[in-house]
Amino acid sequence: MSQPAPIHSAALPLEQRVLESLNTAVLVVDSCLRVCYANPSAQTLLQLSGPRLLQAVASDLFADDQMARATLRDALEQGQPVTRRHEFLHRGAAAQTQVDYTVSPFDGAPEPLGRALLVELQPVDRFLRIEREEALLTAHDTSRLLVRGLAHEVKNPLGGIRGAAQLLAAELAASDLPAAVRDEADELCTIIRDETDRLRNLVDKLLGPTNKPSLAELNIHEVTERVAALVEAEAGPPIALLRDYDPSIPPLVGDKEQLIQALLNIARNAHRELAEVPAATLTLRTRIQRNYTINGTPHRYLCRVDVLDNGAGIAADIAEKIFFPMVSGHAEGSGLGLTIAQSLVQNHGGIIECRSQPGDTEFSIYLPLVATPAAAPTR
Repeated sequence: MSQPAPIHSAALPLEQRVLESLNTAVLVVDSCLRVCYANPSAQTLLQLSGPRLLQAVASDLFADDQMARATLRDALEQGQPVTRRHEFLHRGAAAQTQVDYTVSPFDGAPEPLGRALLVELQPVDRFLRIEREEALLTAHDTSRLLVRGLAHEVKNPLGGIRGAAQLLAAELAASDLPAAVRDEADELCTIIRDETDRLRNLVDKLLGPTNKPSLAELNIHEVTERVAALVEAEAGPPIALLRDYDPSIPPLVGDKEQLIQALLNIARNAHRELAEVPAATLTLRTRIQRNYTINGTPHRYLCRVDVLDNGAGIAADIAEKIFFPMVSGHAEGSGLGLTIAQSLVQNHGGIIECRSQPGDTEFSIYLPLVATPAAAPTR
């Protein structure tokens, strides 16, 4: 759907501008229960353009149109606000969207409205999503602080172990021990050094990205196409890689390499999920997301990148923990890919969300059009 445009309103220009800037969906309904104004947020929520909403019967926008008609009539006749909770919008307008809505009468509206109704709609899932997002960000930040503290405690003794192994190897090389003994001891010292380096690298990965993004203007489809090429080039199960792009998305300001890494981590996970799936499909989709709040900051417009697959889905016992370090649904997985991806996206002021059920898993990356990088964490 094209960008919502305000439809005819008898409101004063200043009032109209205020209504159009709200994230809350607002309708103005006349005494015949017909819509005479819908702000852009209402058009987005109802998934109907301005011309289609103009003069539509307001009660027809709800699944229970009889209840909605009675509610609107009661507000008009009694002159009192009426609130309904957890009502579904009409399936033809916005399938399975549940809202709380308040109908408030107001007198003195300019002609030809006379007495009219103000209808405010709030999606129920919006509040649930914000609560879930706040919990996710809090847990993610807490886990990073814990890991950072643990990493500091681990890396210092690792350095001592590696240094001791190097000194021991040097002492053995200068000793008069039999050659076979020296060779065996040197091999053991090498193992100690190699394993120490492996653990140090693991700790570095646990710490996640430590650099601020290098910001520059970019096209999000340069990112998706690079990831698509990498996924197609990697060995693995044959899958159908589909693209569903919105060419109207404006350029972003972000770090291209960090965004490629974040999206690639998600796409690789999805690719692995499809190993045993017949007719496997992986879809990269881009859209404009309107009126979205991230970490308490409202955004009028965002770029959304979705990674969809028809795999088995995420196990219920780890579904709420997939962005935590060392949590993986695969024995061969490190449990760091999604953690790093979330950190990289958060570096841009964005967030990754996931919904999953068998046969339908969707990861969504929400990115502000201009990145708002967080401070780089210290080690």
